[in-house]
Amino acid sequence: MDMQLKVVIIEHNIILLERLKLILSGEYKIAVVGIFSSAQKAILSIEELSPDIILTELNFPDISGVELIYNIRKKIPNTQILVYTDMEEREYLFSALKAGASGYILKESSPREVIESIYSLDQGGAPMSPKIAKKVILEFQNILKPEANILSQKKREILKFMDIGYSYKEISSKLNISTNTVHSHVKYIYEKLEAKDRQDALLKAKRKGLI
Repeated sequence: MDMQLKVVIIEHNIILLERLKLILSGEYKIAVVGIFSSAQKAILSIEELSPDIILTELNFPDISGVELIYNIRKKIPNTQILVYTDMEEREYLFSALKAGASGYILKESSPREVIESIYSLDQGGAPMSPKIAKKVILEFQNILKPEANILSQKKREILKFMDIGYSYKEISSKLNISTNTVHSHVKYIYEKLEAKDRQDALLKAKRKGLI
């Protein structure tokens, strides 16, 4: 028989904690060696349990889930940590990954998806719910294409109207701003894109994916 994966579950919701234990214990390849509803208690006991994988929430009343992950990684650096949460916000996601989490799945995942995520993590994968994977991809696209952020939304709107062929007066009417304000925005756009005229600005804006 293959060696069982030693799994620890950390979840402050007792009902969900017991449910996860029941689900994972039903897998012959998984041995649930510990369950905790307190992040602090988990940190104190985690080293002696020496789990292969930790399935953890991020929201705890005693300390933050990110702090929990950081502390676990310091104690047992070879243990893989899979976040299991309903927190989709960017700050939670990237803070958890930076602290040492290797996977991030949402609580809307089915029991089978949770199990497969644990197996994937054990085999060297980095399981993520589709929504989370999309956030990670978009983050890296923004890092690799900083040009997309060099102009504000308003200035990009002005560029689009310029591309259509609108005059400054027509643009001011569309955006409900003065013609002088349009002139100021256009001047800024030219400087930022290092463009000598309208045609040059539009060409460079398209190359940078601004319009």
